[in-house]
Amino acid sequence: MKNLLRSLRGALTACGGLVVASGLASAETRHFTPNHNFSNAGVYSPGKSGFNLADVNSIAQLRGLPPGVKGLVWIGKCDGADEQFIATVSPYLSEPNLYGFYLMDDPDPRFGLHRCRPESLRAEADWVHQHAPGAITFIVLMNMKSAYAPSFRDTYNPENSHIDLFGIDPYPCRTEANGCDFSMIEKYVEAAEAWGIPRSKMVPVFQAFGGGEWSDGNGGKYVMPSPPQLEEILRRWRALIPSPAFDYAYSWGSQRGAAALEDDPALREIFSRHNRE
Repeated sequence: MKNLLRSLRGALTACGGLVVASGLASAETRHFTPNHNFSNAGVYSPGKSGFNLADVNSIAQLRGLPPGVKGLVWIGKCDGADEQFIATVSPYLSEPNLYGFYLMDDPDPRFGLHRCRPESLRAEADWVHQHAPGAITFIVLMNMKSAYAPSFRDTYNPENSHIDLFGIDPYPCRTEANGCDFSMIEKYVEAAEAWGIPRSKMVPVFQAFGGGEWSDGNGGKYVMPSPPQLEEILRRWRALIPSPAFDYAYSWGSQRGAAALEDDPALREIFSRHNRE
C-alpha cells in the first residue's frame, strides 16, 4: 500500500506533497544514519538495516557503495564558496552515486568564533546548484531556545540560505523527562514552520542514541529510546511528515561514548522494518 501511495504522490504537484530539491523531483524516501558507516574493509554497514543513504567522506567510499545506495557528502565549512570549498566539493560533482552535500550540522548564526552566516551557506548552496543541478544541499538546524519551547527564528530557511533540506532534531528521550516527552516532535515542526520552512523541506531526525558525554542542555542527559519508545517516535513523525525526501536516524556509530544503533539489535530491527516499508 505504501508503495502505491508513493507512486501516486509522484504525480502530484509540489503543493500536494512532491519533494523537490534543486529541480530534482522524487517521491521515494531515502534513509540516512551517520557515523562509522564503513567497516575497515570498506563495507557499507547500515545497508543491512535498509539504510540507503550513506554518510560519505571520500570518493572511494562513494564509488564503493552497493547498488541502490547514494552518498550524502559531509562538508562542514560555512565559509562561502571559497577556493577551499570548491576544491572539496568539485571531485564529487560527476559521481553517479552522489545524492548531495551535508553542508553543516547545527550551524550557529550568532556572533562568535564559529559563526555561520546565512549568506555563507547561500553562496555554498548556490555554487552546488549551479555546478551540480541534481545534488541537494542539507543542514541540521540548531534550536535557539529550550527543547520544550523551541525556536529557529533568525537562523536559516530556504529564503535566506537557499538550502534545499533542513534536518529537525528533537531528541525527546532524556533523564529530566523521566522517559520521553514526545510532544517535542510536534513543537519542533511547528517552530520550523513558523520560521518559514515548509514540511516538504524538513528531514525528520529520529533519536537513536543515549548516554555518553552528551548533555541535553536542560540539566539532563539523553537516554536511548526503548523499542516501544522508538516506535512512538516514528509514529509521530509519520503523522507529521509522511513522505520526506529522506529521514535521519542519529546515530549508527557512537560519538562521545554514547550508545548507538550499531550496538543495538532491537532498535536496528525496528529501523529495518521502517526503512523497507
